[in-house]
Amino acid sequence: MASSVETGMEPLTSGASNRIIPILKTLKVSLFFVYTFFLSFLLFVLPRRRRLSSPVTVLPPSSPSKYMKRRWLVLEEEDTLRRRALAEYVGMGRDDGWFRWSTFIFYGLRNNALFCRSWFPVTGNLKGILIIIHGLNEHSGRYAEFARQLTSCHFGVYAMDWIGHGGSDGLHGYVPSLDHVIADTEAFLEKIRSENPGIPCFLFGHSTGGAVVLKAASLPHIQLMVEGIILTSPALRVKPAHPIVGAVAPIFSLVAPRFQFKGANKRGIPVSRDLAAMLAKYSDPLVYTGPIRVRTGHEILRISSYLTRNFKSVTVPFFVLHGTADKVTDPLASEDLYNKAASEFKDIKLYDGFLHDLLFEPEHEEIAQDIINWMEKRLSTI
Repeated sequence: MASSVETGMEPLTSGASNRIIPILKTLKVSLFFVYTFFLSFLLFVLPRRRRLSSPVTVLPPSSPSKYMKRRWLVLEEEDTLRRRALAEYVGMGRDDGWFRWSTFIFYGLRNNALFCRSWFPVTGNLKGILIIIHGLNEHSGRYAEFARQLTSCHFGVYAMDWIGHGGSDGLHGYVPSLDHVIADTEAFLEKIRSENPGIPCFLFGHSTGGAVVLKAASLPHIQLMVEGIILTSPALRVKPAHPIVGAVAPIFSLVAPRFQFKGANKRGIPVSRDLAAMLAKYSDPLVYTGPIRVRTGHEILRISSYLTRNFKSVTVPFFVLHGTADKVTDPLASEDLYNKAASEFKDIKLYDGFLHDLLFEPEHEEIAQDIINWMEKRLSTI
């Protein structure tokens, strides 16, 4: 096991890039606007309402407002269809003749159309199935090479784009609730198990996807459906830049949940030591590179806080992997998870000097093999 080293961590992360910090700093400044709005409401609106002695006819919403709402929905749907068409053409990995792949639409619990992929070996007995939950702002197609390596070792693979990601429904980069993603993951897992009876299943999550998987696996009925979970660079112990920001974030997530902060860094910090992998990620039209949306940022803070408070209650078998030079999520938080979790079957591997996107580092094949070895080790115990 590589040893952990102390790294200069940013105070807050977004899972896929370090964009929450400027957002929350802006929220802190915007608190003045909230105070002004409510003060104006109390001073001018309420007194006027009390002075009105006769009934007031309530007018229906103006037609321009209705038009703008309809127009917004049309634009969102058009963008979803555009992204779905692009997702269909994403490469499914180098075809060495040993796997078959497919894409399909799965309808989540709120009837959202979620774009999904699968890869299966052509021959040989299936050892197990790995279900991939990608990180914030990316999509399932980025894991095609990882899936190819898994199929070569006789593992089947499924992957699902979250709502608002890849080829799935929703405003690009907008996550109304990570609990929705957890519920969709549960439904997707149930579908896979029903179609592959008797085949052991594992959940894999990267970054914010790792937080989703860890919270999902804390639910007893989901834990019973998997043999273990794999977490790469999980988004744990995410903290706001200042305590007041944490208090204000829930308010803004309700008032303006989809709002983007134009001052936020679109590209973020390095997530891989492989420059070609970095270029491929940030030139991918299915990777969201715009400013993070308010509700999305709040959801990351919320799930991270919940998980950090409940490390000791984790009992699911897990393997957590983290680079010690990761500036996006905290490797020390992964160490705390490993040390505090009550799981009887657990492992951790820290990669000295590696960055955030472990499966896109120059040594990605060795890291993928570490994951395969862990799953085979876990299967040998059941």
